[in-house]
Amino acid sequence: MFVDKNVLALLIPILALSIPVIAVLFKGLQRLADTRLEEARLHAGSGGSGEELAGLRAEVEDLRRELSEVQERVDFTERVLSQPRDANRLPGPDPR
Repeated sequence: MFVDKNVLALLIPILALSIPVIAVLFKGLQRLADTRLEEARLHAGSGGSGEELAGLRAEVEDLRRELSEVQERVDFTERVLSQPRDANRLPGPDPR
């Protein structure tokens, strides 16, 4: 049972062009499956580890402390700038 050379000549390019198309199709299906799996993990609450969560909490506490210090400095600066300046304290030529 031999295949006609014309049919074989037609099937070879079809097969050669269909392999990349099939590969792209399977890659897309794999990405879809990975995305659905990740969504399921996030929905179940297993998106992050306990260590990661503890680290983020510590970082938030550090940021809150730093923000509090910055707010205190801004308040101090506002108080200093709102005080009237004493022009007599500045050295300069005698206006006589």
